[in-house]
Amino acid sequence: MSLDRLRRKLTKENLWIYILSLLLEGPQYAYTIPAEVEKKFGWKPARITGYIVLKSLEAKGLVKMTERTAETGKIRKYYEITEEGKKLMREAKEFLRDTYAKLFGESL
Repeated sequence: MSLDRLRRKLTKENLWIYILSLLLEGPQYAYTIPAEVEKKFGWKPARITGYIVLKSLEAKGLVKMTERTAETGKIRKYYEITEEGKKLMREAKEFLRDTYAKLFGESL
């Protein structure tokens, strides 16, 4: 029961960190983000949740959206991480590293 709650808090309820991690590797087409999260991290968020989180990240200046024309002629929205987003990821990494060390008495 408690482990399920921990998993939910560290995954679904903090999707932003997974999305930013993907965007550190390069721009992503919004539609593919849930599948990429599943491939890289082993769990799949709901597609609508991904869009909601992307919009929130964009509003906070952590990602920016650009429109590109696909070979089919359709306009697609791609997202990339901003410098502010990269800074937040560095801070998050340090926070998680410190938390892990405090909880388990060892560093990463």
